[in-house]
Amino acid sequence: MVASSIIITDLRGKLIIFRDFRGDIPLSIIADKFSNYLSNNDDDESEHKPIFSIDDLPGVHLVYIRHESLYLIAPTKQNSNVVMMVSFLYRLCNVLTSYFGTLDEESIRDNFVLVYELLDEVCDFGLPQSTEQKILKEYITQEGNRSSMENQPKPPMALTNAVSWRSEGIVHKKNEVFLDVVEKLNLLVNSNGQVLHSEIIGAVKMRSFLSGMPELKLGLNDKLLFEATGKKPTKSVVTMEDIKFHQCVRLARFENDRTISFIPPDGDFDLMTYRLNTQVKPLIWVEAIVEAHSHSRIEFAIKAKSQFKSRSVANNVEIIIPVPEDVDTPSFKASIGTVTYVPDKEAIVWSIKQFSGAREYLMRAHFGLPSTSTAVDNDRWKKPIRVNFESK
Repeated sequence: MVASSIIITDLRGKLIIFRDFRGDIPLSIIADKFSNYLSNNDDDESEHKPIFSIDDLPGVHLVYIRHESLYLIAPTKQNSNVVMMVSFLYRLCNVLTSYFGTLDEESIRDNFVLVYELLDEVCDFGLPQSTEQKILKEYITQEGNRSSMENQPKPPMALTNAVSWRSEGIVHKKNEVFLDVVEKLNLLVNSNGQVLHSEIIGAVKMRSFLSGMPELKLGLNDKLLFEATGKKPTKSVVTMEDIKFHQCVRLARFENDRTISFIPPDGDFDLMTYRLNTQVKPLIWVEAIVEAHSHSRIEFAIKAKSQFKSRSVANNVEIIIPVPEDVDTPSFKASIGTVTYVPDKEAIVWSIKQFSGAREYLMRAHFGLPSTSTAVDNDRWKKPIRVNFESK
């Protein structure tokens, strides 16, 4: 990728800060065109696309992402890899967030000098450089303002080595590695209980406290690995898709024998993320009965049932039930947990700290309705019920 500049704006497209690397695209035109683009599609954010062209500037494309209340934009005049540019912008968000805690307009205005310094380090003449937060923090501190080159420390050797994500000379009294597999289950179920779509989004998270430059290897229970080695796949074999690795992984080695070989960064990092397309039944089944009474009140009867083994437990369960936008005077009664009405989300949130397997719980909610309400007759509020939980 080759980015002509990096621009950060607010949600209206108003310029906050920019760094022009190549000087080949007029920034004033970019700012005006992007602001107009946002205002023309203000009513429907789904019309916002991650890349669009500028008619007045042939061959110029704007690639952008949204982060909270900000837009980060990377204009380009080259035949650039758009996916790489989007990935770079997200990594830039992570770098800025690691320095400021929260990335918003206020934190940027309070740290203009440091933001410019970071932009110069992560991108050189429009080409991505190191975005490893731990390495950047070794020579760019939050105090940041350095007036002379004599007082400025030299960049770590890691930036000029093949292993740019790890410094040399790391020593730990105790060599330890911790590995966690965190998976998120996405399910879409219709009112008849039929699973329309199911997938698992997973991440392999590591904490590495090893001395020197250790090389680690990790094998996967992957279907392609069994097929490549001529072994017969077992029932527990899975087919991974959309695999994304940390830059420390040797991709050529993985392509050859499906072995993950790498020199890990020091501390916490995500080794890989993946997706599994697999048919999974709903672990927590929710049924809802809604009764509207002559535009004066509306009642919800919710039943939640766990469909996993009794010795397992789901933690921090949140059942989010949509309600009409103009309801008032809420009252709740639940056999377990707490229930709150969240007007901003137009929903009831039923929170259960621990939901054991093979259990069933009930909750009733009652709301008043304005006499002129038409929200009940409008189907827009009838969105899918969402269930969030954690399990170990």
